[in-house]
Amino acid sequence: MAVRVLAGFSVCLGSIALCAQQLDPKSIIQHVDAAVQARIDNVADYSVTEHYAVFRNHDETHPVAEMTVRTVYRKGQGKSYTTLSESGSAFIRSQVLHSVLDNEKRLSQPGTVETALIDSANYVMELKPDEPQQLNGRDCLILSLTPRRSSPYLFKGTLWVDAKDYSILQLEGTAAKSPFFLTGAAQVSRQYAGISGFPMAMHASAVSNSALLGQTIVKIDYKDYQVNLRPAK
Repeated sequence: MAVRVLAGFSVCLGSIALCAQQLDPKSIIQHVDAAVQARIDNVADYSVTEHYAVFRNHDETHPVAEMTVRTVYRKGQGKSYTTLSESGSAFIRSQVLHSVLDNEKRLSQPGTVETALIDSANYVMELKPDEPQQLNGRDCLILSLTPRRSSPYLFKGTLWVDAKDYSILQLEGTAAKSPFFLTGAAQVSRQYAGISGFPMAMHASAVSNSALLGQTIVKIDYKDYQVNLRPAK
């Protein structure tokens, strides 16, 4: 009995030590960096169908413009787009949706993409004091993000990561600069799911306001991923 009690006590101590290690802010940030780098190192290319819808002035039922594109990403080259369909306001499609696509294309280029990664090189990350929460049934840790420099590709906000593998689950914040034509800083959010073992965007939205356009909401849905990984060394 004494042996069993001691063994159980040792297991408890081990669990507590493991929990303390997992909740160490510095260790968590290192794991987040490693998870981000693993995605960069292992994803050779992917394609995905993206549906964009633009809503105006608090009406999130009737889009004023829509566009569906097939996006192809290749490591070392960036993104390219093929338009599958588009409808609605030509002005909104030209000045909002094409602006978003052009911004994403620039962001994905080698030399630029590294400056926008969600890692400690670009952000001051701080573990929030809240207890670990659940997001879509997954235990997660929450970190605040503060850009280390002024950049149109960075934002101030909150990051949710998986408590086990530290992959990104969700982010929310305020972009330093809106990608939309004639609009102010956007409130952005993006949700991720595991595809081929790495986080891929599933839904995103951005809300921005301007005197000319009023409130503009862009919602993006991603589906039909095809991901190719680099051969294992």
